[in-house]
Amino acid sequence: MSEEMFLALCRPGFESDLAAELTDRCAELGASGYPRTSDGSGYVLWNNLQGDPDALLQTGLVFGRSFYPLTASFEDLPEQDRIGALWPELQLQGPFSELFLEHADTNAGRELAGFLRGFRKALEPRLRKGGLLRGNADRRLHLFFEDSRHGHVGVSPADIPLPEGGLTRLRLSPEAPSRSALKLEEALLRFVGRGKPPGLHTAVDLGAAPGGWSWQLARLGLKVTGVDHGKLAPALLDEYPVRHVSGDAFTWRPERPVDLVVCDVVDKPARTAALMQKWLEQGWARVALFNLKLPMARRYRESQTLLERLAGGLERQHPGALIQAAHLYHDREEITVWVDTRAP
Repeated sequence: MSEEMFLALCRPGFESDLAAELTDRCAELGASGYPRTSDGSGYVLWNNLQGDPDALLQTGLVFGRSFYPLTASFEDLPEQDRIGALWPELQLQGPFSELFLEHADTNAGRELAGFLRGFRKALEPRLRKGGLLRGNADRRLHLFFEDSRHGHVGVSPADIPLPEGGLTRLRLSPEAPSRSALKLEEALLRFVGRGKPPGLHTAVDLGAAPGGWSWQLARLGLKVTGVDHGKLAPALLDEYPVRHVSGDAFTWRPERPVDLVVCDVVDKPARTAALMQKWLEQGWARVALFNLKLPMARRYRESQTLLERLAGGLERQHPGALIQAAHLYHDREEITVWVDTRAP
């Protein structure tokens, strides 16, 4: 390849947001290049001309579901021996800890799912037999298919947790009061990991009804106060340690500080961000997790403005606050933000 190339996956329709983010983030790292994409494709190719954007593999991107370097592209794979055509490149790059067979999160991409299941059954035994698939290897293999004969070969460090295809698919429990429970579950997996978030015991859920987020926190063992004029699911009050307070998310105040405040209200993103900043500045909560509903236009620029404003506002009282944001699989026209003022 004449230029170093990287591939970043995203939700279809957000390619321009991801391209703008890549351009800005790479410039911050002293790297330069240009994005290549098309509307609705579900991914962006970054052609890197100089500098090193590898730090983005560790820090991640807001609008990128995954980001990794490519080692080769493949075209016109022979239908009778696709593995044979790919094998020289796989030998050159291996061994690998695991195999990711990926496609864009589009209708056309999802039509490849059946093909890739069959391809995996053929490829994984061949990789193991050839000594190219080992649990202790330090890199994973990505084969991204645009269609059954065209695509890209990539690698990523095995110690960086990534879901295959950049998608964290979760199953909704029949006990969940709403599908929004999946958004919170994915957010916690992304920012904290599995299990109960360490050091968090009490929480407030602003705009809680019907209770999807309160339910998710309560089942992890947190003591939750759900604030909303609307009603919460009865099971939350009967079977979980959830207290319902009839109140407005933007005016209600806690009697005593809590560990975590969460908020998934439908309102202007600047108003939500300001509310969360106030909770953290006033010491009403130490950690915040919230969604910012973005406008259809200038989604990336709007999100950057709000995150920079939030960081600046917290700088005096919480100079070491950790701020992370991601456009999750279960998000739509929004991003999810995690702010931890306990960070050293």
